[in-house]
Amino acid sequence: MALVIDNPYGRRMIKLSIDDVLAVVSLYQQKCNCKGFTHEEARDALRSSEIYLPEDYN
Repeated sequence: MALVIDNPYGRRMIKLSIDDVLAVVSLYQQKCNCKGFTHEEARDALRSSEIYLPEDYN
């Protein structure tokens, strides 16, 4: 589950779980008809990473 991290000096950050990233990648692959990683391959590649997105104010 995504976690919003407050930052008093600028944009808040959104920390993504592996499942969040896989959901985004899966949607992208469906839209562009791409053949990419399987979920297990992607999960293994992302296991040691922490992924953040800046919050968008628009």
